[in-house]
Amino acid sequence: MRFLSDTWVIFTRSMRLSLRNVVWLVIGITQPLLYLALFGPLLKRIVGLHGFPRGNSWQIFTPGLLVQLGIFGALFVGFNLIAELRAGVIERMRVTPASRMALLAGRVLRDVVVLAVQSMILLAAAFAFGLRAPIGGVILAVLLVAAVGAAFAAGSYAVALRTRTEEGMASVTNSLAVPLLLLSGILLPMTLAPGWLRFIANVNPVKHIVDAMRALFLGHVGSGTVGVGVLVGIALIVAGMTFGTRTFQRESE
Repeated sequence: MRFLSDTWVIFTRSMRLSLRNVVWLVIGITQPLLYLALFGPLLKRIVGLHGFPRGNSWQIFTPGLLVQLGIFGALFVGFNLIAELRAGVIERMRVTPASRMALLAGRVLRDVVVLAVQSMILLAAAFAFGLRAPIGGVILAVLLVAAVGAAFAAGSYAVALRTRTEEGMASVTNSLAVPLLLLSGILLPMTLAPGWLRFIANVNPVKHIVDAMRALFLGHVGSGTVGVGVLVGIALIVAGMTFGTRTFQRESE
């Protein structure tokens, strides 16, 4: 019970700070909306090409944008923690009896809520453009991307605590973000890639998340692709929360 109450306190504080600076929430959703409006229509020209997955262009493109929103929105949340470190906020929290895991979980919960709201906005825009997908599959896909966002947010906070500078944080996140983006099939399905590139992409866990999301948007809830994506999502959130919690505990010693 103590952990839950501490988590709620940290969550409400973090959410109030986010609501005071709504411009960053708007900026976070702007890029996926631009991709949806300016890049999505181009995919209509390649539907039916050899290697392009079944389904219309919006069923293939929208899940990738949701994953992009979840990953890139979460990867950079650690910059806020660096600002709090510099202001001495984290030091004051450490001397309290609050659970160290709650210090992380409350912030991650805020990030998941923000991601869920942004996902709803993106989905509403996609439906306006012509997306048609089973509601059950869409809901499961949003839950999956929320889990992925939580994993990357926890990792981002851990990296922020270890680097303690914007420069170090930027180097780590950018080095991670580029290969994740290029080898995940977020913008274009990896089925269009040559064999050697598909082989490398299979090492990228995000690629399996994207494949699972697309299968859910096509209504293939019980497929093996979805099963693999869910297992990868669980592994990511366990790894992210473990890394984040251990880092918070170590920094408190």
